[in-house]
Amino acid sequence: MPDTSTRVAVVTGGTRGLGAVSSTKLVAGGTTVAAAYLQDEAAAQRLVAQCNSADDLSTHRVDVGDPESCRRLIADVLAIHGRVDYLVNNAGSLHEHRLADLGAEDWDDTLRVNLSGAFHMSQAAIVPMRTARFGRIINIGSVTAVMGSPFQIDYAAAKAGLVGLTRSLARSVARAGITVNCVIPGGFSTELLSELTLTDAAAIEQSIPVGRFGRPEELAHVVASLVHDDAAYVTGAVIAVDGGFGMGL
Repeated sequence: MPDTSTRVAVVTGGTRGLGAVSSTKLVAGGTTVAAAYLQDEAAAQRLVAQCNSADDLSTHRVDVGDPESCRRLIADVLAIHGRVDYLVNNAGSLHEHRLADLGAEDWDDTLRVNLSGAFHMSQAAIVPMRTARFGRIINIGSVTAVMGSPFQIDYAAAKAGLVGLTRSLARSVARAGITVNCVIPGGFSTELLSELTLTDAAAIEQSIPVGRFGRPEELAHVVASLVHDDAAYVTGAVIAVDGGFGMGL
């Protein structure tokens, strides 16, 4: 049986938006969280203040597009806490382009951050998880990967790649007590939604069967459920949290 003393989670993109709410949800459930971010120092400080204890949540600057930075983050968390039980690959970058304006550098950067970053983080985290014979990895995808978007071609491709990564990793580590799942968010009321430059957010909201954008807490609930000990039989799953949007019209 795995050691059930205080579990330790790494949440990339864990200080803003969906990641921040998932971080606080895990902390509220008794997990120690290492929340990783790249640039927004103010958001990181706000999250620490919100959680009221540096013992429960720490922040770490990382570039998930750099394999060495990913490995260094896992090594740092191991040095501080001695374990990594959960990994939530939430970090991502979205810049909308029309097809004619999507350059090779844009394409490469998007896949490096949104797809390769999840691979490098997972590869590093699986090492201590194998030793512990326990682990939970959750990749945060996007409904765009299922439905497509004329303005998010590179992003949709990267997020679709997460499904193949999730299922391949799940098969690779299942006998080691490690589960790997992918959560597919639809539209959520976060900073990312307000930063879209070409997509008509109002039109998207009207086409969601439940009639509204999601609340970040609704996604965090699913993340917290998947890391639970009783979720040990759920692996390789792709779980939509999108108000029915991914069903199409």
